[in-house]
Amino acid sequence: MAFDVRIDIREAAALADAFDKSPKIVTEELTAATWQASLLLEREVKENTPTGVGGGGGLKGSISAREPEVLSDNVIGMVGTPLDYAVPVELGTRPHFPPVQPLADWAEHKLGLSPAEAQGAAFAIARKISRTGTKGAHMFERAFEENDLQVQRIFDRARVRIADRMGGRA
Repeated sequence: MAFDVRIDIREAAALADAFDKSPKIVTEELTAATWQASLLLEREVKENTPTGVGGGGGLKGSISAREPEVLSDNVIGMVGTPLDYAVPVELGTRPHFPPVQPLADWAEHKLGLSPAEAQGAAFAIARKISRTGTKGAHMFERAFEENDLQVQRIFDRARVRIADRMGGRA
């Protein structure tokens, strides 16, 4: 799952000109800003992520920001998870009959049910999912939407630092 978030920095022409004049300064500042924005978004995604049986070590614990990569004149940041089940948690699912055992494990741990009670609850939950599907948590989507202005401010400050470091020429 990927969200293509592009930061449209005000005065982009001036920034492009600054990159031509001093790519090292621009790359350093944009890398720092991208890392700061990525860490902010990592925290916010985690706050919006439901906690399952694994607690903080499950899906929530797997979400992380990667250090920014510089490719040509682009600085790329990423917040994500390697876990396949993040997509259905993010987006929800259509009606389907899910495997019962993971639901039984969840019911036993989260609801404090005995193994036999958990099996019964899991089957009932699976039947409900088979009729209605599941709602998505939209933890990534919400984190990006709710923090758009804060991320933009991070990059605006980077633009100012670039200008300052270049003696006001950006």
